Amino acid sequence: MKFLSQLEKKHISGRTFLVRVDLNADFKKGTSMFRLEAVIPTLSFLIKKGARKIVIASHRGRPERRAKRESLDVFAPIIAHRTKKEVDFISAYRVGTLADEARKSDAPIVLFENLRFFRGEEVNDPSFAKALASCADIYVNDAFAVSHRKNASVCAITDYLPSYSGLLLEKELAHLSRVLKDPEHPFVVLIGGVKISEKTAVIDHLWKLADLFLLGGAAANTFLAAQGVPMGRSVFDKKVIDKMKSRVFSPRIILPVDGVRRRGAVMDIGPETAARYAKIIASAKMILWSGPFGLFQENDFSHGTEMMWSAVLKNKNARTIIGGGETIASSRVVSGFQSIISRRKNIFLSTGGGAMLEYLSGKALPGVVALEKNKIQ
Repeated sequence: MKFLSQLEKKHISGRTFLVRVDLNADFKKGTSMFRLEAVIPTLSFLIKKGARKIVIASHRGRPERRAKRESLDVFAPIIAHRTKKEVDFISAYRVGTLADEARKSDAPIVLFENLRFFRGEEVNDPSFAKALASCADIYVNDAFAVSHRKNASVCAITDYLPSYSGLLLEKELAHLSRVLKDPEHPFVVLIGGVKISEKTAVIDHLWKLADLFLLGGAAANTFLAAQGVPMGRSVFDKKVIDKMKSRVFSPRIILPVDGVRRRGAVMDIGPETAARYAKIIASAKMILWSGPFGLFQENDFSHGTEMMWSAVLKNKNARTIIGGGETIASSRVVSGFQSIISRRKNIFLSTGGGAMLEYLSGKALPGVVALEKNKIQ
């Protein structure tokens, strides 16, 4: 794989770069700005090295129509403010027009409209990718969060341009590969959230690497159900119960001993469980966390997740990786989170949700494979 960080100024100056980023999130959840901020270093690197033009491409949501609420136009002034450069937002609904307008633009940064407004994006259409590529000299993938998807702007486009990993993607792979190749011990994995099927694959792949798995949310409910514990109206995944039965009584699987309920459904881990988990986290040398431990959006059910954040942030020695949109969004329960995290060198916040889980499940990410196969100079 070729890395943007290895390019010298002479290879960048005067050239146009098509940079795939991920702006797919809800402003209300706070993850839009997190993902945008994560790619600013790559944009700044290209500007500093003299790139003639940067064309930014992303998707947002899963639009059935070209809905205004899923347009990327709202990001143009934010990117302009962060880069101190003019940003030309191009709203067109034919990919050829999109590329033509990008070539004509005199602005140093061009932002394309939501790529999912175009059918060719999600079906990895080569002709769509070729048209996108026509407006640039070099392609950069800095969208780790969508690198598990076979989209035209992630995979097929590498057949038409010299292709490089952006600074963010390079950093993501470096941190996550450390988990799989050289974990420190005790290695503690925190699994929460509502979705469970993709996370059981992570447990499978990390079974021989991790020391303990602390479970909350639907993951904990599912394991408890597999043990025969009545879960009432709690959210759990019946489809994976049989797959997990061989591990549900393992001493390495740590499950809640109390919980906070509403109308018979477990909505959060209880204080005894939170205290027990916090003690385990305090002694960890490596921590991986995906998924909040309760319905943190409501104050009555945010205590468990708040306690997990507190425990993780208090451990200043463990190499820590935290990922997933809901997990990052749950940081709102921590007062002054941005200030705290900016000073913590041992914590890496991954922009990936599904991509992080697939990578840690041992699966090859199509976007990464596409970069590795690219031989165009």
